[in-house]
Amino acid sequence: MTGTWLLLAALAGGYLCGSIPFGLILTRLAGLGDVRAIGSGNIGATNVLRTGNKGLAAATLLLDALKGTVPVLVAGRLAGPDAALAAGLGAFLGHLFPVWLGFKGGKGVATFIGVLLALSPLGLLVFAALWLGLAFWLRYSSASALTASAATPLVLAATGETRTALLFILLAALLWWKHAPNIRRLLDGTEGRIGQKG
Repeated sequence: MTGTWLLLAALAGGYLCGSIPFGLILTRLAGLGDVRAIGSGNIGATNVLRTGNKGLAAATLLLDALKGTVPVLVAGRLAGPDAALAAGLGAFLGHLFPVWLGFKGGKGVATFIGVLLALSPLGLLVFAALWLGLAFWLRYSSASALTASAATPLVLAATGETRTALLFILLAALLWWKHAPNIRRLLDGTEGRIGQKG
């Protein structure tokens, strides 16, 4: 029973950390208003970049990633690998469905990266290589992230990280679901490109 409570505590702690809406907080502190009113309406780094402030976008990306990394590392250190996986799931769910914003959060890419960093640095290297290569070529953040996220569980499974791969199957599925509007825009040619304002 103690183990169950530890997993629930890790899940809850990860959720609370993941639910901090850094993109919204930073843009408001910078006097740029509500980032949800521009572009895709998302609170993540790609939409923050559409304000034209690259520094804020980079800070949002870093903080949204760290809110996935930190709870995983803490839970793993205090309660073991199962708690680390639970914290990773919690952080991702917190970013996607933050209680503070009526459960309407970001799309999860940065937090996905942060959780991956804590659980599988090798997996992160493959993700980053795919994302950067496709982003440079296509200039579509969403298409790059979708492709890299779909490849992640396969890479983890191929390297023997089975339990982590199972978690990332779920995270990738949620990420794709949150990107449904982007997928529709990609298909009809109206998706915004990286660096595009508005």
